[in-house]
Amino acid sequence: MTTTDDFRFHAHELIVDLDAATTEMMKLISSHQLSGPEWERVTQWQHEAYERWMTYLNTRTYETRDDNPQ
Repeated sequence: MTTTDDFRFHAHELIVDLDAATTEMMKLISSHQLSGPEWERVTQWQHEAYERWMTYLNTRTYETRDDNPQ
């Protein structure tokens, strides 16, 4: 894969995780479950997914998936 392909692939993985976490959080909000262990779990997941996404976007170089750079 090219560096661009690697970036897109990993970015997609991170976006899918962030979207899933945000969706779960919105489900809890719509059902008025704004406290308790499930709320804590989901808000932590969403926060960590967001941090992973932002860290990846702010990385100056992107690692390739294979050990043989081209």
